Amino acid sequence: MFNERPDRDESPGANVADRAPAAIACRGVRGAITVDSQPSSSALEAAVGGMLKLMLDQNRILIEDIAALVFTLQPDLGDVNPAAAARACGFDRVPLLMVREHGGDTRLPHCIRALMLVNSRLSQQQIQHAYLGGAQQLRPDLVAERSERS
Repeated sequence: MFNERPDRDESPGANVADRAPAAIACRGVRGAITVDSQPSSSALEAAVGGMLKLMLDQNRILIEDIAALVFTLQPDLGDVNPAAAARACGFDRVPLLMVREHGGDTRLPHCIRALMLVNSRLSQQQIQHAYLGGAQQLRPDLVAERSERS
Protein backbone atom coordinates (compact mmCIF):
# COMPACT_ATOMS: atom_id res chain seq x y z
CA MET A 1 0.00 0.00 0.00
CA PHE A 2 2.69 2.53 0.96
CA ASN A 3 5.52 1.31 -1.27
CA GLU A 4 4.03 1.84 -4.70
CA ARG A 5 5.90 4.53 -6.64
CA PRO A 6 3.81 6.09 -9.45
CA ASP A 7 5.46 6.30 -12.86
CA ARG A 8 6.86 9.65 -13.93
CA ASP A 9 7.69 10.89 -17.43
CA GLU A 10 11.49 11.33 -17.58
CA SER A 11 11.62 11.69 -21.38
CA PRO A 12 13.52 14.63 -22.93
CA GLY A 13 10.25 16.30 -23.98
CA ALA A 14 8.72 16.16 -20.49
CA ASN A 15 7.96 19.42 -18.70
CA VAL A 16 11.25 20.66 -17.23
CA ALA A 17 9.49 22.15 -14.19
CA ASP A 18 8.22 18.68 -13.28
CA ARG A 19 11.63 17.02 -13.41
CA ALA A 20 13.42 16.21 -10.20
CA PRO A 21 16.96 17.48 -9.61
CA ALA A 22 19.68 14.86 -10.04
CA ALA A 23 20.92 15.00 -6.43
CA ILE A 24 19.13 13.42 -3.52
CA ALA A 25 18.36 15.88 -0.72
CA CYS A 26 16.62 15.66 2.62
CA ARG A 27 13.21 17.32 2.26
CA GLY A 28 10.47 18.03 4.75
CA VAL A 29 6.91 16.99 3.94
CA ARG A 30 4.24 18.46 6.21
CA GLY A 31 0.92 16.88 7.05
CA ALA A 32 -1.90 17.63 9.45
CA ILE A 33 -5.29 16.14 10.22
CA THR A 34 -8.01 16.70 12.79
CA VAL A 35 -9.45 13.83 14.81
CA ASP A 36 -12.03 13.30 17.56
CA SER A 37 -10.87 14.32 21.03
CA GLN A 38 -10.24 10.69 22.08
CA PRO A 39 -10.32 8.57 18.92
CA SER A 40 -10.35 4.79 19.15
CA SER A 41 -7.11 3.09 18.14
CA SER A 42 -8.66 1.97 14.84
CA ALA A 43 -9.93 5.49 14.08
CA LEU A 44 -6.52 6.94 14.93
CA GLU A 45 -4.76 4.39 12.70
CA ALA A 46 -7.16 5.21 9.85
CA ALA A 47 -6.63 8.97 10.22
CA VAL A 48 -2.84 8.85 10.64
CA GLY A 49 -2.44 6.09 8.03
CA GLY A 50 -4.53 8.03 5.52
CA MET A 51 -2.53 11.20 6.05
CA LEU A 52 0.81 9.36 5.74
CA LYS A 53 -0.33 7.48 2.63
CA LEU A 54 -1.26 10.77 0.95
CA MET A 55 2.10 12.30 1.93
CA LEU A 56 3.93 9.33 0.40
CA ASP A 57 1.78 8.98 -2.73
CA GLN A 58 1.82 12.67 -3.67
CA ASN A 59 5.61 12.80 -3.45
CA ARG A 60 6.44 9.33 -4.83
CA ILE A 61 8.12 8.36 -1.55
CA LEU A 62 8.80 4.85 -0.30
CA ILE A 63 8.92 4.09 3.41
CA GLU A 64 12.62 3.28 3.01
CA ASP A 65 13.17 6.89 1.82
CA ILE A 66 12.03 8.29 5.18
CA ALA A 67 14.83 9.52 7.46
CA ALA A 68 12.52 10.35 10.38
CA LEU A 69 8.91 11.21 11.17
CA VAL A 70 7.96 13.71 13.88
CA PHE A 71 4.41 14.17 15.16
CA THR A 72 3.18 17.05 17.27
CA LEU A 73 -0.15 17.23 19.02
CA GLN A 74 -1.91 19.54 21.38
CA PRO A 75 -2.64 18.77 25.02
CA ASP A 76 -6.37 18.44 24.23
CA LEU A 77 -5.68 15.04 22.63
CA GLY A 78 -4.81 13.39 25.95
CA ASP A 79 -3.32 9.91 25.52
CA VAL A 80 -3.41 9.85 21.72
CA ASN A 81 -0.19 8.46 20.23
CA PRO A 82 0.16 8.99 16.47
CA ALA A 83 3.62 7.36 16.48
CA ALA A 84 2.07 4.09 17.68
CA ALA A 85 -0.59 4.42 14.97
CA ALA A 86 2.15 4.93 12.34
CA ARG A 87 3.99 1.83 13.55
CA ALA A 88 0.74 -0.15 13.21
CA CYS A 89 0.47 1.13 9.61
CA GLY A 90 3.87 -0.25 8.59
CA PHE A 91 6.26 2.47 9.73
CA ASP A 92 7.89 0.17 12.29
CA ARG A 93 11.46 0.67 10.93
CA VAL A 94 11.19 4.47 10.65
CA PRO A 95 12.54 6.60 13.53
CA LEU A 96 9.39 8.13 15.05
CA LEU A 97 8.97 10.90 17.59
CA MET A 98 5.84 12.35 19.19
CA VAL A 99 6.00 15.77 20.87
CA ARG A 100 3.27 17.58 22.76
CA GLU A 101 2.89 21.22 21.80
CA HIS A 102 3.21 23.71 24.63
CA GLY A 103 1.35 26.96 24.05
CA GLY A 104 1.78 26.73 20.28
CA ASP A 105 -0.88 27.29 17.67
CA THR A 106 -4.09 26.33 19.49
CA ARG A 107 -6.56 27.77 17.00
CA LEU A 108 -7.38 24.30 15.74
CA PRO A 109 -8.36 21.74 18.40
CA HIS A 110 -7.69 18.00 18.06
CA CYS A 111 -5.04 18.48 15.38
CA ILE A 112 -2.19 16.05 14.72
CA ARG A 113 0.69 17.52 12.75
CA ALA A 114 3.47 15.58 11.05
CA LEU A 115 6.88 16.45 9.65
CA MET A 116 8.26 13.66 7.47
CA LEU A 117 11.95 14.02 6.62
CA VAL A 118 12.63 12.18 3.38
CA ASN A 119 15.51 11.54 1.02
CA SER A 120 14.19 12.63 -2.35
CA ARG A 121 15.14 13.85 -5.78
CA LEU A 122 12.19 16.26 -5.75
CA SER A 123 12.97 19.95 -5.44
CA GLN A 124 11.52 21.86 -2.50
CA GLN A 125 8.99 23.44 -4.88
CA GLN A 126 7.80 20.02 -6.03
CA ILE A 127 7.07 18.75 -2.53
CA GLN A 128 3.33 18.44 -1.88
CA HIS A 129 2.05 18.72 1.67
CA ALA A 130 -1.10 17.06 3.05
CA TYR A 131 -3.52 19.12 5.14
CA LEU A 132 -6.70 17.11 5.67
CA GLY A 133 -10.08 17.63 7.31
CA GLY A 134 -10.25 20.67 9.55
CA ALA A 135 -6.47 21.09 9.25
CA GLN A 136 -6.94 22.50 5.74
CA GLN A 137 -7.50 25.89 7.37
CA LEU A 138 -3.91 25.89 8.66
CA ARG A 139 -2.43 26.24 5.17
CA PRO A 140 -5.17 27.04 2.65
CA ASP A 141 -2.47 28.17 0.22
CA LEU A 142 -1.01 24.64 0.11
CA VAL A 143 -4.45 23.01 -0.11
CA ALA A 144 -5.30 25.22 -3.12
CA GLU A 145 -1.90 24.44 -4.69
CA ARG A 146 -2.55 20.69 -4.32
CA SER A 147 -5.96 21.10 -5.99
CA GLU A 148 -4.38 22.96 -8.90
CA ARG A 149 -1.78 20.19 -9.41
CA SER A 150 -4.43 17.43 -9.50
